[in-house]
Amino acid sequence: MFTVNNLTLQFGKRVLFDEVNLKFTQGNCYGVIGANGAGKSTFLKILSGDQDANKGTVSLEQGKRMAVLKQDHFEFDEFSVLDTVIMGYKELYDIMKEKEAIYMKPDFSDADGIKASELEEQYGEMGGWNAESDAAQLLSGLGVPEHYHWTQMSDLDNKYKVRVLLAQALFGDPDVLVLDEPTNDLDIQTISWLEDFLLDFKNTVIVVSHDRHFLDTVCTYIADIDFGKISLFTGNYTFWYKSSQLALQQRADQNKKNEDKKKELQEFIMRFSANASKSKQATARKKMLEKIDVETIKASTRRYPALIWDQEREAGDQILEVENINSSNEEGSLLKNISFRMAKGDKIMFYSKDSKITTSLFQILSGMEKADSGSYNWGTTITTAYVPNENRDYFENVNLDLVDWLRQYSEEKDEEFIRGFLGKMLFGGEEVKKKCSVLSGGEKVRCMLSRAMLQKPNVLILDDPTNHLDLESITALNNSLTDFKGTILFTSHDHEFVQTIATRIIEVTPNGIIDRMMPFDEYLASEKIQALRNEMYA
Repeated sequence: MFTVNNLTLQFGKRVLFDEVNLKFTQGNCYGVIGANGAGKSTFLKILSGDQDANKGTVSLEQGKRMAVLKQDHFEFDEFSVLDTVIMGYKELYDIMKEKEAIYMKPDFSDADGIKASELEEQYGEMGGWNAESDAAQLLSGLGVPEHYHWTQMSDLDNKYKVRVLLAQALFGDPDVLVLDEPTNDLDIQTISWLEDFLLDFKNTVIVVSHDRHFLDTVCTYIADIDFGKISLFTGNYTFWYKSSQLALQQRADQNKKNEDKKKELQEFIMRFSANASKSKQATARKKMLEKIDVETIKASTRRYPALIWDQEREAGDQILEVENINSSNEEGSLLKNISFRMAKGDKIMFYSKDSKITTSLFQILSGMEKADSGSYNWGTTITTAYVPNENRDYFENVNLDLVDWLRQYSEEKDEEFIRGFLGKMLFGGEEVKKKCSVLSGGEKVRCMLSRAMLQKPNVLILDDPTNHLDLESITALNNSLTDFKGTILFTSHDHEFVQTIATRIIEVTPNGIIDRMMPFDEYLASEKIQALRNEMYA
């Protein structure tokens, strides 16, 4: 049992948490959500003891162990990868090092022998004899190649450090697992492995994530931070989102009688319960949903951006033809004989093991880079809008406020017109006078989306557009692209985003492309495609 009692945290006049009381129980996964700045990461730091609250206590049952996903990628640079993972179980690691030190003594005594024997017994009881193989298994599952397992952490690039630190948190079967954005920098296959790991995990998980598919798959409860309180809701993120939106809609409908509202909510719970996620937790979650009292469903105060994709004109039948594009960088070949044709209304997810490959393709198609060879041809009716993965060049060394920044890209210069587009992306009032130099990563992406809407495109090119966005913005963008009547080329690490938008998958491999008109989940599950992928990457 893990409890939070009367937790209060205040910075000046701003109250982040006010008398919060929670109980986290074994066997459940709690997804912590909240608007940007609500205090999600701060809450996890308080739970792990890295930050103090003004008042209240956090209590872990005596004898239980907590593991936390570390955020400092340089903390373990002087250690090997395997040792870093095993350090996740500190007591085991300390015993391992203590007995190693005893055996290394040149003047090994009888007392040393007795002490070593005691340590060996403790070590065995704690599963020490399997420590290295268990650590190696975790690393392999998270996509860290075996030849890196004895490497110094300082020699790894960030992509692998993230995975090693995640393996460290998972190691040794902790009683409480605290994870802040564990899917960051992971590809979809590795995220899927992590989902399966957590579904089999028998203890308590508390997680912050912007990945809705991940939250939907692993969570049995949602812990929502709002108005300085943290409320627990049964179910996963999608159930929380849809139920809160239904409650908000009902609150706005003053004419609907209470009995009608209650009936509508009950029908919603039954419908969602019947269609509960097909994960290993589905049966338990379904039973929990059926027990929900409709009075516990409350409207959320969240604000969602309004992404409205008007088209200057409807596209003709000729969209895009790509013929034998080849491209390389200083590290070698990126694109090899890439050819495809887009049809009107296609929503294509471009997929690759290396994001540099899809970024290179999008840069070429948007006219930002030149291919080494090959050609592409947009139809004469096409208007594109490109949202790049890396937007530094649009904001760095630009001493403009948001109105003047967006005005650069608009034929209509009127301030009220510009404010309207910024307002759609939740920049209102005096906030539009903020300088570009102080924007967060998520704010920059919202600005880039405002710019894209201004262009009234009939084709969108989106390179991992959910990066840095909060759940509200991701959800709004997802819904808008599902409804978009034009054509989309995009890439994303957000499984839900891909599954609900893509009508076609093009995987770019070292030896050409795999092109299939099918949903993403079907693509991943196909044994024939998996066999073909193995050939293409060989």
